[in-house]
Amino acid sequence: MDTLDKLKMLSDASQYDLACACGTRGGPDHRVRGEDGSWLYPVSMPGGGHSIMLKTLISNVCNNDCGYCPYRAARDVPRCTITPDEMAKLFIGYTRQRYLLGIFLSSGVVGTPDNTMELINGTARILRRKYAYRGYIHLKVIPGASDAAIDEAISLASAVSVNIEVPGEKHFSALSQKKGFLKDIIHPMRRIAKLTGKGMRHHRVRQTTQFIVGAADETDAEIVKYTSGLYKRLDLDRVYFSSYQRGLGSGSIPGERREIIGANDGLVREHRLYQVDFLFRKYGFTEDDIRYDANGALDMTRDPKLVWAESHPEKFPIDVNKADTLQLLRVPGIGPQTAKRIVAMRKGGGRISSMDGLSLKGKRRVLVEKYLKC
Repeated sequence: MDTLDKLKMLSDASQYDLACACGTRGGPDHRVRGEDGSWLYPVSMPGGGHSIMLKTLISNVCNNDCGYCPYRAARDVPRCTITPDEMAKLFIGYTRQRYLLGIFLSSGVVGTPDNTMELINGTARILRRKYAYRGYIHLKVIPGASDAAIDEAISLASAVSVNIEVPGEKHFSALSQKKGFLKDIIHPMRRIAKLTGKGMRHHRVRQTTQFIVGAADETDAEIVKYTSGLYKRLDLDRVYFSSYQRGLGSGSIPGERREIIGANDGLVREHRLYQVDFLFRKYGFTEDDIRYDANGALDMTRDPKLVWAESHPEKFPIDVNKADTLQLLRVPGIGPQTAKRIVAMRKGGGRISSMDGLSLKGKRRVLVEKYLKC
């Protein structure tokens, strides 16, 4: 196989490791397939708009037994590996044809975790030193990698990630017998957090992780608890959620045996978890603010912010002319930009006497008027 054929196969394999909050349909915030078969992922820019990142595996060869993965060792599927030189040269060629924000590199486990990290780190090393590339590089840290391999990845990358996969050792053991939750997942995440913490040399390097939602029999409450803890204790930049794609994994894992409620039940669950994550990162909510049913499940029919508001009628209506930003963010239908606009409108003693100036329309306006008063 030539390099482009390998890239097409490996980019196809990388779609199961999304690690980003974008879908597969059209629009500027969705991934697209390049003419060569590669996946190009949109990345939100700090100043607004989107740029494009190449995402691929170095290899889909894998010695691991992860029950949710279509490329686990027991599967008989076509395999290939791109060398660091091939990948680096290919990516630099892309950057000369069109602007790319950066590259996201992951891999199956080729031989040992450290052998695989040498393929990943080696690609980044060539890009940084041979091609003097100063753009964005996201490197996946392979579970079980040595401290030395982790340290080098941090020194080369703009961001690193270890997939936590599930909330806790009990659920983890249902998906893999070869990997250890504390040794192979939590230890690397703690080391990354230590080396990228405030005041450290690599404090600008971001750490992210991802849950495979529905592969095990975890509850939403367990995922949310772990998500909150990851932000508090390890200062992660982002937590991502990827709905398990039924039919890809081993028939022995819980995700293959669970009852399907509807055609999109996994995607709806993923969406609700992203909404909770946004409440944590942007709205000042805490783990204690999230409501579940008796089985630890989020409400699949309502936004978790609306569920909170409906369970706290004593908090409303909020006075639009007196509420601070955090209070405004508790109002269903009001997001960070609207809250910021309201506070700006009140500066200098101004008073908001009508909802007309808030640029709210339709159902959203009706919702806000229920919880906010002038």
